[in-house]
Amino acid sequence: MTDAPEPRPASTVVLVRAHEGSFQVYLLKRSPRSAFFPGNYVFPGGGMSTPDRDTPWWRRHLDLPAEEAVRRLGGGLGEEGIIAHGVSGIRETFEEAGVLLCHRREGAGNTFEKICLLRTSERLPKGWLREGVERDGWTLSFSVLARWSHWITPEAMPKRFDTRFFLAFMPSGQSCAPDQRETTHGVWLTPEEALKGNLRGETPLSPPTLVTLSELLPCKNLPELKAALEARTWGRPLLPLFRPLSRGGIIIEPWDPMYGSEFEVDVSRLDSAVVPVGEPFSRIWYRDGIWMPIRA
Repeated sequence: MTDAPEPRPASTVVLVRAHEGSFQVYLLKRSPRSAFFPGNYVFPGGGMSTPDRDTPWWRRHLDLPAEEAVRRLGGGLGEEGIIAHGVSGIRETFEEAGVLLCHRREGAGNTFEKICLLRTSERLPKGWLREGVERDGWTLSFSVLARWSHWITPEAMPKRFDTRFFLAFMPSGQSCAPDQRETTHGVWLTPEEALKGNLRGETPLSPPTLVTLSELLPCKNLPELKAALEARTWGRPLLPLFRPLSRGGIIIEPWDPMYGSEFEVDVSRLDSAVVPVGEPFSRIWYRDGIWMPIRA
């Protein structure tokens, strides 16, 4: 057995907006050619790049002091880690969803219009975010980021990430759109709509997305969600286990009663173990291209 690949640091941003007394989240469908959850709906995000790690430079361009960013978003992450993850999340949110979590000065140059055009017509240059900060004085909106969860891809997966899931409310005056390369379709849905769509095969969700949407279900409106964020920490890292089966495979979540133990899986009974939206689950079964929540 070969050693598991080392997980690459990554960031994900759950974009939220108000909707008819409740709220929706933005989901992007990954390209069918993607090496990571092809065809699945996910939140904007991706791997950290080397420029994201230039802490001394970035800390001068946040919309709050670095010490405050660490206080609000730390918890196991020092200044270098939280700034790198925050920069990565802001960069990836624009690259994948077209939303820029930055403050732009009135009367600043045309860098924003330029990168919007490049994003849809060509490929963005690697230093586009730094260019906007340097040329037009953008400041990164760390104040809108909130902690949600910390996921590590199962060791059995060929491509692995160590991902911080942030949550951010959609800024006014902007709209979301897939980049039509890494992501091919975008949609705003309530957590319940997305989860029901997954069970029907309409919005196939990646496992961390499925779990995150299930965690959001108890919050019925924005005030309840904001109250939940006040008490939210990263928590312990969530490292699921993956086991291949004769029919697809199964993910064992860390809260499963048999996590880390050897046990037999009766594949013939998995169909009857699928749970409806809102019921607890601790395993996710990959069946015919869909990740289905199932009880232990």
